[in-house]
Amino acid sequence: MRGCGTRWSTASVCLSLKIARFEPRPKSLLAERLSDCHREKNMSKDIETVTLWRPVGPEELALIRDLDMRGFPPRLPDQPIFYPVLSEDYAVKIARDWNVLRSGSGFVTKFDVRKDYLDGHAVQEAGGRAHLEYWIPAEEMDQFNAAIVGTIEVTKTFP
Repeated sequence: MRGCGTRWSTASVCLSLKIARFEPRPKSLLAERLSDCHREKNMSKDIETVTLWRPVGPEELALIRDLDMRGFPPRLPDQPIFYPVLSEDYAVKIARDWNVLRSGSGFVTKFDVRKDYLDGHAVQEAGGRAHLEYWIPAEEMDQFNAAIVGTIEVTKTFP
């Protein structure tokens, strides 16, 4: 499908800047593209996926909701890496112990990603065997989002 997994256009860069400043906006072109990409992917039941989790604060969750729970927002300039994690327990620990302290609440999201996309990225150990995550470069967020199969769901809320 045209637009799925392509590099950001000038319009998308402008959208990225709006997302980074957390400005309210109508349904975005990115949300429409992600919906098109997901419709195309969900036609095939034979897609091999990996379930991942991501701890988020309230601002990031609002941006995910703006994308119809089908993608994650572009990273802010001081966030060069996107860190989805491989276990719900690790995501819970971050959401509960870090996001709540930083922003007053924390959420754990769960989603499936195409295995063929993740095969191009190594699993990283972040301070212990139970702390496994992927390091996705910020400039790959459009490809990462296009590799999400289905929707992102919130599995836990803190406090």
